[in-house]
Amino acid sequence: MESFDVIVIGAGAAGLMGAIAAGRRGRRVLALERAEKPGKKILISGGGRCNFTNLHTAPDRFLSNNPHFCKSALARFTQRDVVALVERHGIAYHEKTLGQLFCDGSARAIVAMLLEEGAAVGVSLRAGLDVTDVTRSDHFRIETSGGSFMAPSLVLATGGLSIPRMGATDFTHHVARRFGLAVTATRPALVPLTFVGEDLNLMRSLSGVSLDVVACSERARFREAMLFTHRGLSGPAILQVSSTWREGEPVTIDLLPDHDTRFLVERKKARPRVLPATALAEAMPERLAQIMAERHLPVRPLADLPDRDLIRCMEALKAWRLVPSGTEGYAKAEVTLGGVSTADLSSRTMAARGVPGLFIVGEAVDVTGWLGGYNFQWAWSSGWTAGQEA
Repeated sequence: MESFDVIVIGAGAAGLMGAIAAGRRGRRVLALERAEKPGKKILISGGGRCNFTNLHTAPDRFLSNNPHFCKSALARFTQRDVVALVERHGIAYHEKTLGQLFCDGSARAIVAMLLEEGAAVGVSLRAGLDVTDVTRSDHFRIETSGGSFMAPSLVLATGGLSIPRMGATDFTHHVARRFGLAVTATRPALVPLTFVGEDLNLMRSLSGVSLDVVACSERARFREAMLFTHRGLSGPAILQVSSTWREGEPVTIDLLPDHDTRFLVERKKARPRVLPATALAEAMPERLAQIMAERHLPVRPLADLPDRDLIRCMEALKAWRLVPSGTEGYAKAEVTLGGVSTADLSSRTMAARGVPGLFIVGEAVDVTGWLGGYNFQWAWSSGWTAGQEA
């Protein structure tokens, strides 16, 4: 049986960062990965360009049953530290929008960076191994398809349930429960919303149409793009809102965030003979304008319609109330909401309370970021924090 100082299970963003941080302290580190190669989720992120952090990272951009839990880790290893690491490796990047940083080239550069950093501090990486059992006496004993390993410190970094086609499982949640830690209810997050009936028929007829909106749940509001799909609604605004939406609740969408309720009244003064659909098409995609105009107004020139009807139409478009039937589930979710309870972890070290030597990091923990690089930053920050103590 091989012995190490630290064993990290999961060689994704959080796991590799934890392994690197521990290795820098002179610890003998083994990183175990179930997939044939490390960093699979990194490689597909950001359309293959990896949205590796966000310049505006702050604790209020994260959801958790304990909203203060993430503060310590985010402060100990910040977005500036990530940028410095990327720059040190000569990886070109750019800000796309809203502080989101992407590689100019391929996400493979980020994986290569992590592997190079790990190799420089002696991290031993074993990929293609299934972990079959985790036990603890005075040390942790890890049984795998490629042999047994032992260490006094164990970092669990296998992620959440999102994107099962990439091999996502509840492994970390299962092991956490075995060691007596609580796991909060989990659900898909940053995920498209689905609809049924008349709403779905409308959305299917608009599939492929996108526009800038303000989308609101009962707990949050986001202004970004929205996309109509054959199953409902997607796009950044909807993905953001999905993390705070709950079954049975409405979602309200402002389809014309740059215009007030007198927009059509003003168009009536300027172009009295145009039809409502034509006027609306000045502010939204033509297909959407046509359908919404037909829903709310007669097909008559603006001059023939009372101002009150035009204002009522605008009010409906600026507060389109919908009740989703559900989401597209973990298959299309960016991340998992919920996870190992923060009440059972140290916010300063990510160590499990009552289980000496056990650390849990990344998506498996009940900390979920907004869309746009925030979840990568949580992976880097929580992994680095654990690596300082493991």
